[in-house]
Amino acid sequence: MSFLHKLGIGTGAGTSREVSRPIPQPGRTRTVANVPAVGSPRPPEAPSSSRLSNGLKELLWNLDGLGHGTLLDLGPAWQTTLSFFIERGFRVSSEDILREWKGFLSEEELRLRDASPVPESLDMTPTGRATRFLGSNLQYPRASFDAVLVWDLIDYLEPALAKQTIANLTELLRPGGVVLALFHSKKPEGFQRYRIADSNSLQIISANVLCPAQKVYQNREIQDLFSRFRTMKSFVSRDQLRETLFIK
Repeated sequence: MSFLHKLGIGTGAGTSREVSRPIPQPGRTRTVANVPAVGSPRPPEAPSSSRLSNGLKELLWNLDGLGHGTLLDLGPAWQTTLSFFIERGFRVSSEDILREWKGFLSEEELRLRDASPVPESLDMTPTGRATRFLGSNLQYPRASFDAVLVWDLIDYLEPALAKQTIANLTELLRPGGVVLALFHSKKPEGFQRYRIADSNSLQIISANVLCPAQKVYQNREIQDLFSRFRTMKSFVSRDQLRETLFIK
């Protein structure tokens, strides 16, 4: 059984991301700014639906009056989401962490397959993998952003990586910065992506599974992950999706 299958992850090919003017920084980050994103054409989109989003409304309320802010979107670079915030004066960066994570695990599997025996210095624990992954992802200067869209990313990361990712994001946020995250109250039956429909709603897009859900977080566990944030506000809906806003 391969390394990826042990983690419950298949090996499908990824799609290219839309890229534009970056924030100066080292590493393999992908960013977009206040111009239309460009890139390879997307394949035909899967069925989608819309849902009212109290979390989004609360995020916008906290960002109101900020002026020229900066926002990090940890999902695909959807043009609708980019345009929504760019029109409000934001500089937007987009980094599809879940796709990067899947690619990283594929590279790790190839490395292990070619290395015989595995180097003793290579830490294969979940914490070691998380440290290697974040060594080349989320590479932005400290206090770069006023807001981060995490979506339901945390549910799909290994718990050790989820913990380190939230710690990194905390450093990337300015004081008073805001995080919008979604959590499933039970293991999701399918995989979906999110983009902004308007100031009150999100569009939910069905997609092929990149990584299986790793954990269903209880309220206390979520509070522990975001313990360095001073405020947490949650909105629970009938579709088993909890929107949570955190303020640093």
